[in-house]
Amino acid sequence: MFMNEAAPVWRDKQQAARQVAHWTQAAFRLEKLDELAAPEAWKSMEQYLDTAVRTSLTATIQRLRRHAIHLQQQMAAAHSPEQVRGMQEALDRFRKRYLKVESTLDFFADAINTRTNQDIAALLRACDWMANLSMATILEPMGKVAPPVLTYIDKGLGASILKAGLRLWDRDTINPVAAIKVVRHNLLRPTSLIHESGHQVAHLLHWNGELAQILERRLARYGAELADTWASWASEIAADTFAFVHTGYAAVASLHDVLSGNSSWAFRYSPGDPHPINYLRVRLNAAMCRLCFGPGPWDGLEAGWNAAHPLNRAPHELRPFLARSAEVLPEIAGLCLQHPMKAFQNRPLDSCLPPARVAPQALLQLEQQAGTALYTSPHWLRREALRLLALNGYQLAINPDRAPELIAAQRQWMLRLGRHALEQSFPKTIKN
Repeated sequence: MFMNEAAPVWRDKQQAARQVAHWTQAAFRLEKLDELAAPEAWKSMEQYLDTAVRTSLTATIQRLRRHAIHLQQQMAAAHSPEQVRGMQEALDRFRKRYLKVESTLDFFADAINTRTNQDIAALLRACDWMANLSMATILEPMGKVAPPVLTYIDKGLGASILKAGLRLWDRDTINPVAAIKVVRHNLLRPTSLIHESGHQVAHLLHWNGELAQILERRLARYGAELADTWASWASEIAADTFAFVHTGYAAVASLHDVLSGNSSWAFRYSPGDPHPINYLRVRLNAAMCRLCFGPGPWDGLEAGWNAAHPLNRAPHELRPFLARSAEVLPEIAGLCLQHPMKAFQNRPLDSCLPPARVAPQALLQLEQQAGTALYTSPHWLRREALRLLALNGYQLAINPDRAPELIAAQRQWMLRLGRHALEQSFPKTIKN
């Protein structure tokens, strides 16, 4: 049927054509976004968030579709042995691109699918709201827009964020939302959510680099090693500080409980890790409380932490560094909170987001002022969601025997906030 010399070309083209058909058809099937996540999960998102995600993913898929059509055209035009052999390279490029696009789509599908249960969807919408509000409070006065937030549940100890504005796996798609993982055990104690939104704010305001320079310069008199090491931890310190000014002692107690463990964990040091040594991180957060609120339960928390992890259990070579660092923690807390920053238009963070608003006395006054409406009124819920989180977290920290009651109350007001977010589509900016 074929001339002998044509048979190898036909054979190779057949193999390539089959692969082209497989991968291009797979790409075309990705266009059905409603098959990626359950319909009820898509419906659980606020319209602005649904629109942002759909628009971005549709553009990603359309780029892949154009690449697929071009690949089909190349296949149809391949006749010579050289052209057929060249199809394998084109196939390899397309396959790699397809898999990266698939990773992007699967990430959002998995995140959205955590909202299939109505109550979980409402709790996550409340988390969306609180994270967005924490960012908008500082970004909007500076003329910047807080990105949409998509929170989702996953396993593990700590939260994480895929920041808005970063390129995703396919290198063409710009992440349209701040995608924040909330771990299941902390869903009803989500102060770590605000730590992650702090990472987004720091990225937008170039806070991390500036804080690193300040720490390196101001701590240099204690030695280059100490200054350089603390500067290398600037990104996590900034996020901890952001969570503190929004939720006060609640963030500190929650951080302590997540980092709690044996002394090898408390004193673990990995060069290049942006997280401070746990022993110092907890103590720095307690120092922030002392600086802003004076004496209080954080003193007992730190005393218990120190007793559980005495310095003589630290690796011998780390002890001098840890001891020197412990002495300057009040100064480091002051640099984080009270040092003017270009990131904040040459103001200190504590003048933009006063920690006094989440001092224990201020939180208790808020509860007394608003009464039961604080937990039921849409006005109070959307305006004071972050201080409600701070209040509930403070009460949990000092009254662990009331944990069932307090966690149930937290769940109820978060459900109300999340349901109102979907039903009323209230504006994302709250004016005080």
